[in-house]
Amino acid sequence: MALETTLAGAYPKIGDSTEEQKLRRALHQFDKSEISEEDLEQVKNEVTEEAIRQQIEAGLDLVTDGLIRWDDPLTYFARRISGFEISGLIRYFDTNTFYRQPIVESRLEFIKPILAPDYQFAQEKSTKPVKAVVTGPYTIAKLSRNHFYREFKQLVFDLAHIIHKEAEALEEAGCRYIQFDEPAVLNHKQDFNLFLQVYEIVTAQLSKAEKTLQLNFGNLEGLYPKILNVNVERIGFELTKG
Repeated sequence: MALETTLAGAYPKIGDSTEEQKLRRALHQFDKSEISEEDLEQVKNEVTEEAIRQQIEAGLDLVTDGLIRWDDPLTYFARRISGFEISGLIRYFDTNTFYRQPIVESRLEFIKPILAPDYQFAQEKSTKPVKAVVTGPYTIAKLSRNHFYREFKQLVFDLAHIIHKEAEALEEAGCRYIQFDEPAVLNHKQDFNLFLQVYEIVTAQLSKAEKTLQLNFGNLEGLYPKILNVNVERIGFELTKG
């Protein structure tokens, strides 16, 4: 059986050339109210198209939108889920990436699909199948500050239902490959039974898309082989730190 190649993480948004820095310039101009939100969105579209083009030219079998629109692995979702407020910058695991920590101020609720429009745009621009990437509910819960729920279990279950709706919307939009990023579980292996329950919720009745669980920044000691019981078709490993 042939191996399929794909991008597991985010694509570089900013390069060395002047053209490759147009997103940085646009964000700076937007912050200074020099361009409109529509102008900024157009630049994001252009950079996304370029990321897709380069992945196709590199010969990848499955491409992504490069996560060009994401502020960081959490904020893009938290800003669009009712009940979150956004706080200051915190280092994302042991990396050079930072995220704005979501704060849970009230019960979390789904508003509308976040990634389905992004997927549809990317697939229109791609001759290869597009894989959607979703930060998983367990990682969002672990990296957030909870000011509302009495128990972590309640928080992560509500997030699981929200991400389930997100995945349903992706399937309805035609997406056939969904990757759930869950690096936090490698640092909290004692929660694995809870993690299994979370993914029973997330993947319930998802029958059209092939699901991947992506694990980063740790090791599988104590999780293998039971990690194979998670209700997904593929598991991806990136086990370095830094």
